[in-house]
Amino acid sequence: MNRLRGLAFIAFSLLPILSIHGQSLSARRDKLRAALGAQWQWRLQNEPELATEIGDPRYNDRWSDYSAAGKERTIAHDREEIGVFEDIDTAGFPEQEALNKTLMLRQLHNAVEGARFKNWEMPVDPMNGLHLGLPQIMDDMPLNSEKDFENYLARLHAIPTVLDQLTANMRQGMADQLMPPKFLLEKVAVQAAGIADKPLASSPFAAALQKFPAAVAPGDKIRLTLAIQAAIHNEVDPAYAKFAVFVKNDYAPHGRTDDGIWALPDGVARYRFAVHEQTTTDLTPDQIHAMGVKQVAEIEQQMLAIAQSQGYHDLASFNQAIRHNPAHYGKSGQQIFDLYQHYATQMEAKLPQLFGHLPATKLIVVPMEQFREPAAPPADYSPGSADGARPGKINVNEYDPTHRLLLNVEAIAYHEGVPGHHMQFSVAQELTDIPPFRKFSI
Repeated sequence: MNRLRGLAFIAFSLLPILSIHGQSLSARRDKLRAALGAQWQWRLQNEPELATEIGDPRYNDRWSDYSAAGKERTIAHDREEIGVFEDIDTAGFPEQEALNKTLMLRQLHNAVEGARFKNWEMPVDPMNGLHLGLPQIMDDMPLNSEKDFENYLARLHAIPTVLDQLTANMRQGMADQLMPPKFLLEKVAVQAAGIADKPLASSPFAAALQKFPAAVAPGDKIRLTLAIQAAIHNEVDPAYAKFAVFVKNDYAPHGRTDDGIWALPDGVARYRFAVHEQTTTDLTPDQIHAMGVKQVAEIEQQMLAIAQSQGYHDLASFNQAIRHNPAHYGKSGQQIFDLYQHYATQMEAKLPQLFGHLPATKLIVVPMEQFREPAAPPADYSPGSADGARPGKINVNEYDPTHRLLLNVEAIAYHEGVPGHHMQFSVAQELTDIPPFRKFSI
Protein backbone atom coordinates (compact mmCIF):
# COMPACT_ATOMS: atom_id res chain seq x y z
CA MET A 1 0.00 0.00 0.00
CA ASN A 2 2.85 2.38 0.77
CA ARG A 3 4.27 1.75 -2.70
CA LEU A 4 0.88 2.46 -4.26
CA ARG A 5 0.56 5.68 -2.27
CA GLY A 6 4.01 6.71 -3.51
CA LEU A 7 3.05 6.13 -7.15
CA ALA A 8 -0.17 8.03 -6.63
CA PHE A 9 1.74 10.95 -5.14
CA ILE A 10 4.12 11.03 -8.13
CA ALA A 11 1.24 10.95 -10.59
CA PHE A 12 -0.53 13.72 -8.68
CA SER A 13 2.63 15.85 -8.62
CA LEU A 14 2.92 15.60 -12.41
CA LEU A 15 -0.55 16.98 -12.99
CA PRO A 16 0.65 20.63 -13.15
CA ILE A 17 2.86 19.61 -16.07
CA LEU A 18 0.46 17.23 -17.79
CA SER A 19 -2.60 19.43 -17.35
CA ILE A 20 -2.24 23.21 -17.16
CA HIS A 21 -5.37 25.35 -17.36
CA GLY A 22 -7.29 22.15 -18.05
CA GLN A 23 -5.15 21.18 -21.03
CA SER A 24 -2.99 18.11 -21.21
CA LEU A 25 0.61 18.25 -22.40
CA SER A 26 -0.47 16.66 -25.67
CA ALA A 27 -3.23 19.23 -26.18
CA ARG A 28 -0.87 22.12 -25.50
CA ARG A 29 1.70 20.76 -27.93
CA ASP A 30 -1.02 20.42 -30.56
CA LYS A 31 -2.13 23.99 -29.86
CA LEU A 32 1.38 25.33 -30.44
CA ARG A 33 1.77 23.36 -33.66
CA ALA A 34 -1.59 24.65 -34.89
CA ALA A 35 -0.72 28.24 -34.00
CA LEU A 36 2.63 28.01 -35.77
CA GLY A 37 0.97 26.51 -38.83
CA ALA A 38 -1.72 29.16 -38.94
CA GLN A 39 0.79 31.99 -38.56
CA TRP A 40 2.95 30.57 -41.34
CA GLN A 41 0.03 30.23 -43.72
CA TRP A 42 -1.06 33.80 -42.91
CA ARG A 43 2.44 35.00 -43.67
CA LEU A 44 2.64 33.22 -47.01
CA GLN A 45 -0.74 34.59 -48.06
CA ASN A 46 0.20 38.13 -47.04
CA GLU A 47 3.80 37.95 -48.29
CA PRO A 48 3.41 36.29 -51.71
CA GLU A 49 7.03 37.10 -52.57
CA LEU A 50 8.19 34.85 -49.73
CA ALA A 51 5.97 32.07 -51.01
CA THR A 52 7.49 32.44 -54.45
CA GLU A 53 11.04 32.37 -53.13
CA ILE A 54 10.54 29.13 -51.18
CA GLY A 55 8.78 27.43 -54.09
CA ASP A 56 5.11 27.73 -53.03
CA PRO A 57 3.23 28.84 -56.18
CA ARG A 58 -0.20 29.48 -54.65
CA TYR A 59 0.13 33.27 -54.58
CA ASN A 60 2.30 33.87 -57.64
CA ASP A 61 -0.35 36.09 -59.24
CA ARG A 62 -0.11 38.89 -56.65
CA TRP A 63 2.14 41.14 -54.56
CA SER A 64 2.09 42.09 -50.92
CA ASP A 65 0.11 45.14 -49.87
CA TYR A 66 2.88 47.72 -49.42
CA SER A 67 0.56 50.57 -48.46
CA ALA A 68 0.72 52.17 -45.03
CA ALA A 69 -2.69 50.64 -44.29
CA GLY A 70 -1.35 47.23 -45.25
CA LYS A 71 1.60 47.69 -42.91
CA GLU A 72 -0.72 48.70 -40.07
CA ARG A 73 -2.87 45.59 -40.64
CA THR A 74 0.23 43.42 -40.40
CA ILE A 75 1.27 45.10 -37.15
CA ALA A 76 -2.21 44.58 -35.70
CA HIS A 77 -2.12 40.93 -36.69
CA ASP A 78 1.33 40.43 -35.14
CA ARG A 79 0.16 42.09 -31.93
CA GLU A 80 -2.77 39.66 -31.73
CA GLU A 81 -0.47 36.71 -32.41
CA ILE A 82 1.73 37.68 -29.48
CA GLY A 83 -1.27 37.04 -27.23
CA VAL A 84 -1.95 33.71 -28.91
CA PHE A 85 1.56 32.40 -28.37
CA GLU A 86 2.01 33.86 -24.89
CA ASP A 87 -1.14 31.99 -23.85
CA ILE A 88 0.47 28.62 -24.64
CA ASP A 89 2.29 27.18 -21.63
CA THR A 90 5.27 25.10 -22.77
CA ALA A 91 6.06 23.49 -19.42
CA GLY A 92 7.11 19.92 -20.10
CA PHE A 93 7.61 20.49 -23.85
CA PRO A 94 10.59 18.99 -25.69
CA GLU A 95 13.37 21.56 -25.89
CA GLN A 96 13.02 22.35 -29.59
CA GLU A 97 9.25 22.77 -29.37
CA ALA A 98 9.62 25.19 -26.48
CA LEU A 99 12.25 27.02 -28.53
CA ASN A 100 9.74 27.32 -31.39
CA LYS A 101 7.52 29.43 -29.14
CA THR A 102 10.44 31.53 -27.91
CA LEU A 103 11.67 32.27 -31.43
CA MET A 104 8.21 33.02 -32.77
CA LEU A 105 7.56 35.46 -29.94
CA ARG A 106 10.93 37.10 -30.54
CA GLN A 107 10.04 37.54 -34.22
CA LEU A 108 6.62 38.99 -33.42
CA HIS A 109 7.87 41.29 -30.66
CA ASN A 110 10.64 42.61 -32.91
CA ALA A 111 8.12 43.32 -35.66
CA VAL A 112 5.73 45.15 -33.34
CA GLU A 113 8.41 47.07 -31.45
CA GLY A 114 10.27 48.00 -34.63
CA ALA A 115 7.10 49.26 -36.30
CA ARG A 116 7.28 52.51 -34.33
CA PHE A 117 10.25 53.52 -36.50
CA LYS A 118 8.15 53.23 -39.71
CA ASN A 119 11.02 51.89 -41.80
CA TRP A 120 8.55 51.28 -44.63
CA GLU A 121 8.68 55.04 -45.17
CA MET A 122 12.35 54.61 -46.25
CA PRO A 123 11.94 51.62 -48.61
CA VAL A 124 14.72 52.10 -51.18
CA ASP A 125 18.47 52.38 -51.54
CA PRO A 126 20.86 51.31 -54.34
CA MET A 127 21.26 47.78 -52.97
CA ASN A 128 17.75 47.10 -51.69
CA GLY A 129 14.19 48.01 -52.41
CA LEU A 130 11.41 46.83 -54.68
CA HIS A 131 12.60 48.84 -57.67
CA LEU A 132 15.33 46.16 -57.79
CA GLY A 133 13.43 43.37 -56.07
CA LEU A 134 10.48 43.24 -58.48
CA PRO A 135 12.46 42.02 -61.51
CA GLN A 136 14.49 39.66 -59.30
CA ILE A 137 11.35 38.03 -57.91
CA MET A 138 9.85 37.80 -61.38
CA ASP A 139 12.98 36.02 -62.56
CA ASP A 140 12.56 33.45 -59.78
CA MET A 141 8.97 32.58 -60.72
CA PRO A 142 8.39 29.10 -62.15
CA LEU A 143 7.48 29.13 -65.85
CA ASN A 144 6.47 25.56 -66.57
CA SER A 145 2.85 25.94 -67.67
CA GLU A 146 0.26 28.28 -69.10
CA LYS A 147 -0.90 29.03 -65.54
CA ASP A 148 2.63 30.08 -64.56
CA PHE A 149 2.71 32.60 -67.42
CA GLU A 150 -0.75 33.88 -66.47
CA ASN A 151 0.61 34.47 -62.97
CA TYR A 152 3.58 36.28 -64.43
CA LEU A 153 1.29 38.51 -66.47
CA ALA A 154 -0.91 39.26 -63.45
CA ARG A 155 2.10 40.44 -61.49
CA LEU A 156 3.21 42.66 -64.37
CA HIS A 157 -0.21 44.32 -64.37
CA ALA A 158 0.09 44.99 -60.63
CA ILE A 159 3.56 46.58 -60.65
CA PRO A 160 2.24 50.16 -61.15
CA THR A 161 0.15 49.78 -57.99
CA VAL A 162 3.17 48.56 -56.01
CA LEU A 163 5.31 51.50 -57.15
CA ASP A 164 2.49 53.92 -56.35
CA GLN A 165 2.28 52.45 -52.84
CA LEU A 166 6.02 52.88 -52.39
CA THR A 167 5.79 56.46 -53.63
CA ALA A 168 3.03 57.27 -51.14
CA ASN A 169 5.09 55.81 -48.30
CA MET A 170 8.13 57.82 -49.39
CA ARG A 171 6.11 61.03 -49.53
CA GLN A 172 4.98 60.38 -45.97
CA GLY A 173 8.60 59.69 -45.07
CA MET A 174 9.54 63.15 -46.32
CA ALA A 175 6.85 64.63 -44.09
CA ASP A 176 8.12 62.59 -41.13
CA GLN A 177 11.78 63.44 -41.85
CA LEU A 178 12.50 59.77 -42.50
CA MET A 179 14.90 60.11 -45.41
CA PRO A 180 17.81 57.96 -46.60
CA PRO A 181 21.09 59.72 -47.51
CA LYS A 182 20.82 61.94 -50.57
CA PHE A 183 23.80 60.44 -52.42
CA LEU A 184 22.18 57.01 -52.25
CA LEU A 185 18.82 58.22 -53.51
CA GLU A 186 20.42 59.83 -56.53
CA LYS A 187 21.65 56.36 -57.51
CA VAL A 188 18.17 54.91 -57.02
CA ALA A 189 16.79 57.38 -59.56
CA VAL A 190 19.39 56.26 -62.10
CA GLN A 191 18.60 52.59 -61.45
CA ALA A 192 14.85 53.03 -61.91
CA ALA A 193 15.31 55.08 -65.07
CA GLY A 194 17.70 52.46 -66.43
CA ILE A 195 15.04 49.77 -66.09
CA ALA A 196 12.36 52.00 -67.62
CA ASP A 197 14.50 53.01 -70.59
CA LYS A 198 15.64 49.55 -71.68
CA PRO A 199 14.41 48.38 -75.06
CA LEU A 200 11.69 45.78 -74.75
CA ALA A 201 13.96 42.96 -75.88
CA SER A 202 16.46 43.64 -73.09
CA SER A 203 14.01 44.52 -70.32
CA PRO A 204 14.56 42.33 -67.26
CA PHE A 205 10.82 41.70 -67.29
CA ALA A 206 10.96 40.28 -70.83
CA ALA A 207 13.37 37.45 -70.01
CA ALA A 208 10.37 35.17 -69.42
CA LEU A 209 9.59 35.27 -73.14
CA GLN A 210 12.66 33.10 -73.75
CA LYS A 211 11.47 30.44 -71.30
CA PHE A 212 8.27 29.04 -72.82
CA PRO A 213 8.21 25.26 -72.37
CA ALA A 214 6.77 22.81 -74.87
CA ALA A 215 3.82 22.31 -72.51
CA VAL A 216 2.43 25.73 -73.53
CA ALA A 217 0.42 25.40 -76.74
CA PRO A 218 1.60 27.53 -79.71
CA GLY A 219 -1.56 29.62 -79.71
CA ASP A 220 -1.27 30.35 -76.00
CA LYS A 221 2.40 31.18 -76.42
CA ILE A 222 1.56 33.84 -79.00
CA ARG A 223 -1.28 35.25 -76.88
CA LEU A 224 0.83 35.40 -73.73
CA THR A 225 3.84 36.83 -75.55
CA LEU A 226 1.80 39.72 -76.92
CA ALA A 227 0.13 40.32 -73.55
CA ILE A 228 3.43 40.32 -71.67
CA GLN A 229 5.04 42.66 -74.19
CA ALA A 230 2.08 45.03 -73.97
CA ALA A 231 2.12 44.99 -70.16
CA ILE A 232 5.82 45.84 -70.07
CA HIS A 233 5.57 48.59 -72.66
CA ASN A 234 2.27 50.15 -71.58
CA GLU A 235 2.28 49.61 -67.81
CA VAL A 236 5.59 48.55 -66.27
CA ASP A 237 7.98 50.86 -68.13
CA PRO A 238 5.81 53.96 -67.64
CA ALA A 239 5.43 53.12 -63.93
CA TYR A 240 9.20 52.82 -63.55
CA ALA A 241 9.74 56.06 -65.47
CA LYS A 242 7.23 57.85 -63.22
CA PHE A 243 8.94 56.44 -60.13
CA ALA A 244 12.38 57.49 -61.42
CA VAL A 245 11.21 61.06 -62.04
CA PHE A 246 9.69 61.24 -58.56
CA VAL A 247 12.90 60.02 -56.92
CA LYS A 248 15.10 62.32 -58.97
CA ASN A 249 13.07 65.52 -58.78
CA ASP A 250 10.97 65.29 -55.61
CA TYR A 251 12.59 62.77 -53.29
CA ALA A 252 16.38 62.66 -53.62
CA PRO A 253 16.83 66.46 -53.24
CA HIS A 254 15.43 66.09 -49.70
CA GLY A 255 17.67 63.17 -48.75
CA ARG A 256 19.61 63.64 -45.56
CA THR A 257 23.20 64.86 -45.82
CA ASP A 258 24.32 63.23 -42.58
CA ASP A 259 24.80 59.56 -43.39
CA GLY A 260 24.52 58.17 -39.87
CA ILE A 261 21.36 56.73 -38.39
CA TRP A 262 21.68 59.25 -35.57
CA ALA A 263 20.43 61.91 -37.99
CA LEU A 264 17.00 60.28 -38.11
CA PRO A 265 14.21 60.96 -35.62
CA ASP A 266 14.79 58.77 -32.55
CA GLY A 267 18.18 57.88 -34.02
CA VAL A 268 19.64 56.67 -30.72
CA ALA A 269 16.62 54.46 -30.05
CA ARG A 270 16.75 53.11 -33.60
CA TYR A 271 20.36 52.12 -33.18
CA ARG A 272 19.75 50.48 -29.81
CA PHE A 273 16.83 48.52 -31.26
CA ALA A 274 18.93 47.38 -34.24
CA VAL A 275 21.70 46.19 -31.93
CA HIS A 276 19.24 44.23 -29.80
CA GLU A 277 17.44 42.76 -32.81
CA GLN A 278 20.60 41.67 -34.60
CA THR A 279 22.59 40.41 -31.61
CA THR A 280 19.69 39.14 -29.40
CA THR A 281 21.63 40.61 -26.46
CA ASP A 282 21.19 43.60 -24.18
CA LEU A 283 24.71 44.86 -24.91
CA THR A 284 24.92 48.59 -25.57
CA PRO A 285 26.19 50.00 -28.88
CA ASP A 286 29.34 51.14 -27.08
CA GLN A 287 29.98 47.61 -25.83
CA ILE A 288 29.48 46.17 -29.31
CA HIS A 289 31.83 48.80 -30.73
CA ALA A 290 34.48 47.96 -28.15
CA MET A 291 34.29 44.29 -29.12
CA GLY A 292 34.74 45.24 -32.76
CA VAL A 293 37.72 47.48 -32.06
CA LYS A 294 39.37 44.64 -30.12
CA GLN A 295 38.78 42.12 -32.90
CA VAL A 296 40.03 44.51 -35.60
CA ALA A 297 43.22 45.05 -33.62
CA GLU A 298 43.74 41.29 -33.35
CA ILE A 299 43.14 40.80 -37.08
CA GLU A 300 45.48 43.65 -37.98
CA GLN A 301 48.25 41.99 -35.98
CA GLN A 302 47.78 38.86 -38.07
CA MET A 303 47.79 40.95 -41.24
CA LEU A 304 50.94 42.74 -40.13
CA ALA A 305 52.70 39.40 -39.71
CA ILE A 306 51.77 38.50 -43.28
CA ALA A 307 52.93 41.91 -44.54
CA GLN A 308 56.27 41.55 -42.80
CA SER A 309 56.71 38.06 -44.22
CA GLN A 310 56.38 39.67 -47.67
CA GLY A 311 59.08 42.23 -46.90
CA TYR A 312 56.92 45.19 -45.83
CA HIS A 313 57.59 47.13 -42.62
CA ASP A 314 53.97 48.06 -41.90
CA LEU A 315 50.44 47.31 -42.94
CA ALA A 316 49.89 50.63 -44.69
CA SER A 317 52.70 50.09 -47.21
CA PHE A 318 51.53 46.51 -47.77
CA ASN A 319 47.96 47.63 -48.52
CA GLN A 320 49.21 50.42 -50.78
CA ALA A 321 51.31 47.96 -52.78
CA ILE A 322 48.28 45.73 -53.26
CA ARG A 323 46.02 48.59 -54.34
CA HIS A 324 48.48 49.96 -56.88
CA ASN A 325 49.49 46.68 -58.54
CA PRO A 326 47.57 46.27 -61.83
CA ALA A 327 48.13 42.51 -61.70
CA HIS A 328 45.73 42.34 -58.76
CA TYR A 329 42.81 43.71 -60.77
CA GLY A 330 40.50 42.12 -63.29
CA LYS A 331 41.01 42.31 -67.03
CA SER A 332 37.46 41.48 -68.09
CA GLY A 333 34.09 40.52 -66.71
CA GLN A 334 34.50 37.06 -68.14
CA GLN A 335 37.77 36.59 -66.27
CA ILE A 336 36.08 37.49 -62.98
CA PHE A 337 33.12 35.22 -63.73
CA ASP A 338 35.42 32.32 -64.58
CA LEU A 339 37.29 32.75 -61.30
CA TYR A 340 34.07 32.52 -59.29
CA GLN A 341 33.08 29.43 -61.26
CA HIS A 342 36.52 27.90 -60.67
CA TYR A 343 36.50 28.42 -56.92
CA ALA A 344 32.90 27.25 -56.49
CA THR A 345 33.60 24.08 -58.49
CA GLN A 346 36.83 23.52 -56.60
CA MET A 347 35.14 23.78 -53.22
CA GLU A 348 32.17 21.62 -54.22
CA ALA A 349 34.61 18.76 -54.88
CA LYS A 350 35.92 19.13 -51.32
CA LEU A 351 32.54 19.25 -49.56
CA PRO A 352 32.15 15.46 -49.08
CA GLN A 353 35.38 15.51 -47.07
CA LEU A 354 34.15 18.34 -44.84
CA PHE A 355 30.41 17.74 -44.31
CA GLY A 356 28.34 14.71 -43.46
CA HIS A 357 25.25 16.02 -45.24
CA LEU A 358 25.17 17.81 -48.59
CA PRO A 359 22.02 19.59 -49.79
CA ALA A 360 20.07 18.34 -52.79
CA THR A 361 19.62 21.89 -54.12
CA LYS A 362 22.23 22.63 -56.75
CA LEU A 363 24.45 25.73 -56.95
CA ILE A 364 25.10 27.61 -60.17
CA VAL A 365 27.20 30.67 -60.97
CA VAL A 366 25.47 33.33 -63.08
CA PRO A 367 26.18 36.91 -64.17
CA MET A 368 24.49 39.50 -61.98
CA GLU A 369 21.60 41.41 -63.51
CA GLN A 370 22.96 44.46 -65.32
CA PHE A 371 20.38 46.83 -63.82
CA ARG A 372 21.85 46.41 -60.34
CA GLU A 373 25.55 45.85 -61.06
CA PRO A 374 26.94 49.42 -60.63
CA ALA A 375 25.84 49.72 -56.98
CA ALA A 376 25.96 46.05 -56.00
CA PRO A 377 28.69 44.11 -54.14
CA PRO A 378 31.27 42.00 -56.03
CA ALA A 379 28.93 39.01 -55.75
CA ASP A 380 25.91 37.89 -53.74
CA TYR A 381 23.74 34.82 -53.29
CA SER A 382 20.15 33.99 -54.18
CA PRO A 383 18.65 30.96 -52.37
CA GLY A 384 17.15 28.15 -54.36
CA SER A 385 13.61 26.87 -53.81
CA ALA A 386 12.88 24.25 -51.18
CA ASP A 387 11.88 21.65 -53.77
CA GLY A 388 15.20 22.03 -55.59
CA ALA A 389 13.49 23.12 -58.81
CA ARG A 390 15.29 26.47 -58.71
CA PRO A 391 19.01 26.22 -57.90
CA GLY A 392 20.88 28.54 -55.57
CA LYS A 393 22.90 31.17 -57.42
CA ILE A 394 26.15 33.05 -56.97
CA ASN A 395 25.46 36.30 -58.82
CA VAL A 396 28.77 37.62 -60.17
CA ASN A 397 29.19 41.35 -60.67
CA GLU A 398 31.10 41.85 -63.93
CA TYR A 399 30.75 45.64 -63.95
CA ASP A 400 33.92 47.75 -64.32
CA PRO A 401 36.26 44.75 -64.01
CA THR A 402 39.52 46.73 -64.13
CA HIS A 403 38.65 48.29 -60.78
CA ARG A 404 37.81 44.99 -59.08
CA LEU A 405 40.42 43.32 -56.90
CA LEU A 406 40.95 39.67 -57.69
CA LEU A 407 42.47 38.88 -54.31
CA ASN A 408 39.08 38.63 -52.58
CA VAL A 409 37.30 36.57 -55.24
CA GLU A 410 38.14 33.20 -53.69
CA ALA A 411 36.95 34.22 -50.22
CA ILE A 412 33.72 35.74 -51.60
CA ALA A 413 33.02 32.62 -53.68
CA TYR A 414 33.24 30.47 -50.57
CA HIS A 415 31.22 32.94 -48.49
CA GLU A 416 28.37 33.47 -50.96
CA GLY A 417 28.38 29.94 -52.38
CA VAL A 418 29.90 26.87 -50.78
CA PRO A 419 30.37 26.24 -47.98
CA GLY A 420 28.74 29.61 -47.19
CA HIS A 421 25.22 30.82 -47.84
CA HIS A 422 24.32 27.96 -50.19
CA MET A 423 24.94 25.37 -47.50
CA GLN A 424 23.34 27.61 -44.88
CA PHE A 425 20.04 28.08 -46.72
CA SER A 426 19.81 24.77 -48.56
CA VAL A 427 20.51 22.53 -45.57
CA ALA A 428 18.07 24.53 -43.43
CA GLN A 429 15.33 24.08 -46.04
CA GLU A 430 15.72 20.31 -45.87
CA LEU A 431 15.28 20.04 -42.10
CA THR A 432 12.16 18.14 -41.11
CA ASP A 433 12.08 18.62 -37.34
CA ILE A 434 11.55 22.39 -37.17
CA PRO A 435 8.65 24.55 -38.39
CA PRO A 436 8.89 26.49 -41.66
CA PHE A 437 9.41 29.90 -40.07
CA ARG A 438 12.75 28.62 -38.75
CA LYS A 439 13.69 26.90 -42.01
CA PHE A 440 13.12 29.82 -44.35
CA SER A 441 14.98 32.84 -43.00
CA ILE A 442 14.62 34.85 -46.21
